[in-house]
Amino acid sequence: MEKKILQVALDFVDLNRAMQMAEEAAAGGADWLEAGTPLIKSAGLDAVRQLKSKFPNLTIVADMKIMDAGRTEVEYAAKAGAGVVTVLAAASDTTIAECVEAARQYGVKIAADLINNPDPVSRAQELVKLGVDYIDVHTPIDMQMQGVFPFDILKRIAEVVDIPICVAGGITSETAADAVNAGGSVIIVGGSITKSKDAVQATKDMRQAIDSGVGIDSSSFRRATAENIREILMQVSSANVSDAMHRGGVAVGLKSLARGMRCCGPAFTVRTSPGDWAKPVEAIDLANPGDVLVIDAGGVPPSPWGELATTTARNRKLAGVLIDGAARDTMEIIEMNFPVFCSSYCPNAGEPKGHGEIGVNLRICHGMVNVAPGDWILADDDGVVVIPSAQAVEITNRAMDVLERENRIREEINRGSTLAQVVDLLKWEKK
Repeated sequence: MEKKILQVALDFVDLNRAMQMAEEAAAGGADWLEAGTPLIKSAGLDAVRQLKSKFPNLTIVADMKIMDAGRTEVEYAAKAGAGVVTVLAAASDTTIAECVEAARQYGVKIAADLINNPDPVSRAQELVKLGVDYIDVHTPIDMQMQGVFPFDILKRIAEVVDIPICVAGGITSETAADAVNAGGSVIIVGGSITKSKDAVQATKDMRQAIDSGVGIDSSSFRRATAENIREILMQVSSANVSDAMHRGGVAVGLKSLARGMRCCGPAFTVRTSPGDWAKPVEAIDLANPGDVLVIDAGGVPPSPWGELATTTARNRKLAGVLIDGAARDTMEIIEMNFPVFCSSYCPNAGEPKGHGEIGVNLRICHGMVNVAPGDWILADDDGVVVIPSAQAVEITNRAMDVLERENRIREEINRGSTLAQVVDLLKWEKK
């Protein structure tokens, strides 16, 4: 069997970070180094020049994603040191033919990227006729965040083309063997190497998985599906989720009764009047294990929730309780270590009058936050975030991506850099 190629995508916007990562990837056994599209947009073809100068024995891929002016862009990428240049499969046949002709003239290869193509199998066959050297089956990052992966399309294309196929899209050391078995010849890996604390070892693991056909655990880079949202959310923080939601989703004012409390689960909603504890207590019996009970009590005392309700919720295996209103019996609740988040606390309860509704849309925190039944809740020491159910998979995956990037930045700081240096703060301040 031909040796499969490991390509590491350097999708940075800062050239110095890309070069450091390239050193680690090369030390770990990468065959090709890719100057990713963000890097080329930020640093230009100088990124390709520096990579080729530093790693003359490795193939440098210029991920140009050419859409027009094919001859010119291939020429200058080749002169900068690229060995492979990408063109979008969505480009016109004329542009792709120009890329192929220029590639022959300047001694480079052309990879045609099928990203977001509506008929990838048919287009792949057309691209072969146009003379491209590689077909690139690419699931873009925004689709990966929705739990989409490239292997099904890869298998279909591998059955109808006879040139090497590159494959990219959330590949980890667990799934690299699947990429090979599905027909991939060039395995393109980004985040599971470039966001790892030890990129040398991560590259070695990827190389081993590709060569052996046996996956290697990479739990830090698993992605959420509808079935495992809770598992992934439990690995991230409310701050990670808020970043993933463009600093949104926060139920301002709801705080834990004690440090270290944490809950995660789909919302089971209750609306009641201040202090009226009838509907909240009824809702405990209707909620499913793992649900987070969300109570809209108007944001003011008296309390609709206390120790006995908490004991029942704990015994029913609810994940936690959020109260836009007051809680009482706080010491007893803290001793139970059951997650209760509220906007205030007080000693007095109201009467069980039965006002309100169960399983309805809520607007809590002074009407600033919507909570619908089934929305996902993550609450921890920093506060509470609400994830709309329709976006739960995507936002969960984006939150994990935030955590992974922070892990890498923390590692670079611990190696002697500073946060301002790592993110090149002055360069990217708004002018």
